[in-house]
Amino acid sequence: METVEHPRVRPGTIEDRLYQAEIARAAFDHNTLVVLPTGLGKTSIALRVIAESLLRRPTDSILFLAPTRPLVVQHAHSVATTLFAPEPLVLTGAIVPERRALLLHPPQVVVATPQVVANDLGDSRFPLDSFSLLVFDEAHRAVGDYPYVAVGRANRAGPNARVLAMTASPGSSLGRIREVWANLGIERFEYRTDLSPDVLPYVHGIGVETRSVPVPPEVRHLAILVRAAIERQVATLRSLDLVPGGEANRRGLLELGARLHRQIAVERSRDGPASGLLWKAVTAQAAAMKGLHALELIESQGVDALREYFRRQSPAEGRRWTPALRAFLGDPDVEEVRRRLGELTLEHPKVATTVEIVRSELSAHPQARVIVFSQYRDTVDRLVDELEKAGDGVVRPARFVGQATHGSDLGLTQKAQVGILDQFRRGETNCLVATSVAEEGLDIPATDLVVFYEPIPDVIRTIQRRGRTGRARTGRAVVLVAEGTRDVSLHRSAYARERRMHEMLQRVEAEASRGDAPPPPEPRRVQRILTEFD
Repeated sequence: METVEHPRVRPGTIEDRLYQAEIARAAFDHNTLVVLPTGLGKTSIALRVIAESLLRRPTDSILFLAPTRPLVVQHAHSVATTLFAPEPLVLTGAIVPERRALLLHPPQVVVATPQVVANDLGDSRFPLDSFSLLVFDEAHRAVGDYPYVAVGRANRAGPNARVLAMTASPGSSLGRIREVWANLGIERFEYRTDLSPDVLPYVHGIGVETRSVPVPPEVRHLAILVRAAIERQVATLRSLDLVPGGEANRRGLLELGARLHRQIAVERSRDGPASGLLWKAVTAQAAAMKGLHALELIESQGVDALREYFRRQSPAEGRRWTPALRAFLGDPDVEEVRRRLGELTLEHPKVATTVEIVRSELSAHPQARVIVFSQYRDTVDRLVDELEKAGDGVVRPARFVGQATHGSDLGLTQKAQVGILDQFRRGETNCLVATSVAEEGLDIPATDLVVFYEPIPDVIRTIQRRGRTGRARTGRAVVLVAEGTRDVSLHRSAYARERRMHEMLQRVEAEASRGDAPPPPEPRRVQRILTEFD
């Protein structure tokens, strides 16, 4: 394996790949957005650009931004062990602002979370004009009010430092990539797929399988009852002319909730109480949202997950009775669901299917590593229990969740997360059962199999999850789809959105190759309150 030879790169630390060299050369001379599949070396590209910047502009500082503390620490370690450079300065919220300002002494390589830099820029504590290169990792976040936007705006307003933005997926809409492009001041676009000729020699391949899971009649009946409860609340909203005919969806109800609460705020600002009809609508909308969540749990997660949800909703668990909670739990169909849950002993077949898939993989390949992704911590906990029972030492699972603690649901500290990943790397643990915390950023070791407990419609998260395998060797991804449930449509839409994303990226690539920047994003529409409508 040939490695990069550069005065600022430690010998033998970066593999010399042609596509990385070409992208790095372009990125040093133009503000560049790099879209590259997970596992193909975005960090190596960044290190090459940083090395060249250190060589050509030795008196300037470099800023490397990453969205999470663990990723910041990881990138700082990469800089320290790969480059001949000053010891990287790590800036996170763990350091108070006054102390952060005292630590800045150009020239430096500063690795930081965007929140602290944006905050310090707002307080005039961060000397952005001393930086000649800004690296934005996970650049798809540079939209809306995310701190990347504030940093990009400050750079365009003054220093105009070179920008290198990197992501595995900028999203499925042209509007989103236009927003990233405009917010970071991008000039050049470097896009590669697994099939790009210069990338193909380094791709190990990922086999993606869909496993359909039949849903037992007892579980289907619970779903029917929950749907009836949802429809009862939606009918109330329909009677108030707030939702159209047909089945209500989560997005429509969320948008309605935002409009209703905005209208309440307006009426309160006029020193008048909100009308009874308005509160009736708010109650029905909130109760319908609770029902949709319960439906998702019973269809895609399992009986235990729904049982735990109802337990947490109960006022006996310290939750205050609200009109929405009373309307939801007091619904006759919901009451029947709760009664049946007390009698059911079966579990969603996804649990047994997951155990079978993981056990089969690790029995056939004892040195393999597996990640199982689930949306919910309750499901994570149940899967860990079932894998431990069925493993007989073959499966050695570990719970891997975020840092937040919710009541009795304990999170993992950053130190605990790092410790679990080290165990996974050494083989002491060979199966991580994880929430979305393992999708992005963390230095997850090479993985042979990724299991999606449920499909997710978000194209960025789908790509991030799938990209956890196929890095060092050929990998496998298995998506579990519960038959006849929302899983089916979510799985279908995920593929459609990814296809549209690649079509959109090809269009942007063609525009960029002609020297045309994507047109600026359309202004974000502000939702209006109900009284502005006839």
